[in-house]
Amino acid sequence: MISNISLKNVLPRVFAGSERELPVKDSQVWLRELDFTAPNSYLIEAESGTGKSSLCSYIYGNRHDYSGEILFDGENIRTFSISQWCELRTRAIALLPQEMRLFPELTVKENILIKNRLTDFKTESEILEMLRRLEISEKTNQLVSRLSVGQQQRVAIVRALCQPFDFLILDEPVSHLDERNNTIVSSLIADEVKSQSASIIATSVGNKISLPFSIQISL
Repeated sequence: MISNISLKNVLPRVFAGSERELPVKDSQVWLRELDFTAPNSYLIEAESGTGKSSLCSYIYGNRHDYSGEILFDGENIRTFSISQWCELRTRAIALLPQEMRLFPELTVKENILIKNRLTDFKTESEILEMLRRLEISEKTNQLVSRLSVGQQQRVAIVRALCQPFDFLILDEPVSHLDERNNTIVSSLIADEVKSQSASIIATSVGNKISLPFSIQISL
């Protein structure tokens, strides 16, 4: 459904008036013309406070506090209706937010099924297999509030993969994982992206993700 995401002179409103200062001055994203094209995978390296989570939210349509344009296949996303966004977010674009947005009062399985019931994309056995690969299958029926932050991040990753997508947006996907779990998670993501012939847009403070990115960009 989406083959190209274009940014044209996008700038967070919070940076307005600071165009000649850091972080805007040296950015390869803000106030630039930038295309994310399938099936490439992009790593956006950025320090804290430079707007990487904002960028993810802008592309996903959660926030609109920016100037410039973001286009999906040439169409300005500001013109999309609620129904268009609902369709895109279940069939074309997936997001793993940095804050994860899990429901602590629900179990691991319940958190994942909230997404999967909307998309009807994965079978229960496929979900259990993803949890097994990430070594948290024994936590399936445990409340998310009783998991470590690293375990919660793995649950959020499984949930994000429970839909078809052309672009998978990952905001600091391994920030709470050690090197071993980083490798395990990256392998699962890579397999899912390959099976869907999809693209990745990932953010990271430095290149900490064990994925082969075709293009690296400095925010």
